[in-house]
Amino acid sequence: MGIFGRKNDTETTATASVPAPATAPETAALTGEYTIDPAHTTLGFVARHAMVTNVKGTFTDFTGTLHLDGTDPSRSTATLDITMDSIDTGNADRDGHLKSADFFRTDEFPTMTFRSTAAESLGGDDYRITGDLSILGVTKPISIDLEFNGAAKDPFGNERVGFEGKAEILRSEWGLTWNAALETGGVLVSDKIKLNFDISAIKQG
Repeated sequence: MGIFGRKNDTETTATASVPAPATAPETAALTGEYTIDPAHTTLGFVARHAMVTNVKGTFTDFTGTLHLDGTDPSRSTATLDITMDSIDTGNADRDGHLKSADFFRTDEFPTMTFRSTAAESLGGDDYRITGDLSILGVTKPISIDLEFNGAAKDPFGNERVGFEGKAEILRSEWGLTWNAALETGGVLVSDKIKLNFDISAIKQG
């Protein structure tokens, strides 16, 4: 059983008469408010470059919160605010281009946000969270598949939970359409972008 407990009992058939099992105490105890820890969290992305290789990057400045419900996944929520100027692909020239008017226009749109609208258990430690992703003033829904990595108390007394997540988006849907044609066919930058999350969050209060 994962952090969100068992699947919602509304999924049982009309003929079922056995009550849903109680949530394990250790799972229910994880219910609460959490703050994402930037020092131990990675928000990454991968884009195909020149049709032959991948360019990976991260955002290094962000804040986020989780509300976790250990008895009902549908009551869990997440928020994320990312500073677009913190984009880091390991190349200063490329980062500057990504911040420019060709891509993220960070002077005009300094923040990318995510606000969850739904959450569900997929069974075991697998979950899916759906929400609104806003980039360049455009808001579109995305779904993120998450794996619960567990909970632990660190040496400083912080109660932590961990998740790994992934999603795919088409950047053109948010108005990110800059590209360059290749002589051999194809384009310089893929439309499909893979998003990767490795999240550590600390329980509050």
